[in-house]
Amino acid sequence: MSGDRIRGAFAGLAVGDAVGWPAARHRAALHAPWSRRLHRELDAFAEEHRVTTLPVPFALNQPTAPLAVGPSDDAEWLAWTALTIDRPRAEAFRELPEGIRARISVTTALGNLARGVEPPASGHDNPHHFDDAAAVRAVAFGALGRDPTQDAQVTNAYDGVLGAQAMAAAVAEAVASGSARTAVEAALAVLPRDTAIGHNARLALEVTRRAGDPFAAVPALDAALLDHVYSYGVGAAQTVPVALALAEAAGGELARAVPAAACLAALADSAPALTGALAGACGGYDAIPEGWAASARTLAGCCLPDLAGRDLIELTVGLSEGIA
Repeated sequence: MSGDRIRGAFAGLAVGDAVGWPAARHRAALHAPWSRRLHRELDAFAEEHRVTTLPVPFALNQPTAPLAVGPSDDAEWLAWTALTIDRPRAEAFRELPEGIRARISVTTALGNLARGVEPPASGHDNPHHFDDAAAVRAVAFGALGRDPTQDAQVTNAYDGVLGAQAMAAAVAEAVASGSARTAVEAALAVLPRDTAIGHNARLALEVTRRAGDPFAAVPALDAALLDHVYSYGVGAAQTVPVALALAEAAGGELARAVPAAACLAALADSAPALTGALAGACGGYDAIPEGWAASARTLAGCCLPDLAGRDLIELTVGLSEGIA
């Protein structure tokens, strides 16, 4: 296994996280609530008056640093997982402080745990059991060649758990071999064909292999996988297949895979991050463009305030000691 590719997986996820348009929305949580209220009012004004100029996250008289290009929720949850990976998973979640921001599956699971509902019920009795929160955390497990199932079952079930298992398997293989193709094969080996995520993974790969290029595959992926019916684009059955397919189509090249993932706007909250983790694991940290690596390694604390200012790559030192 390669310590450089472990660092690549972490940095790649952070780069993809930063590329997605929701990152600025997440990071805007560091600003005063009135600025986000004004954003909503401007959005409503545009709708009411048929104005096509739409508001973007803004600072006005507040510090602009939170809106600089950088990682947000996915990178912070990956870092938290790396820091707590040796702890019993339900216990680690119970010890999360108040004031965090998280996916619906996580917030629901925390409520379940507080009521004494243990995993796997905490993840099963959950309206967002299908989301990809556990798949993001699984990057840390995959980097160490560990099974993410117990962690995933705290917050997810069914496709949500399968997505975590597939991401861990793919990242583990990518870290070991640097091959996007064998990483995808490792993921497919844990995704049954008769599940939504298993079906979509094979369909996404069929689409991208036919297109022959990550960017060229974007319209076909949108048509094949996205029905644009549901209000949240974090379903593991969509985001993990997109990550697998685009990482393979790019030959593990982050600079080709991540921008294509970001073009799927409905999945931009996590598909670019998952794609970046796989591509980063294939190419290693040294293959990530210097400007992106520098911009993506410092955590903002927009979801987990205790992590503000932490260096994501420094967190991987303990994981990769003796491997590089």
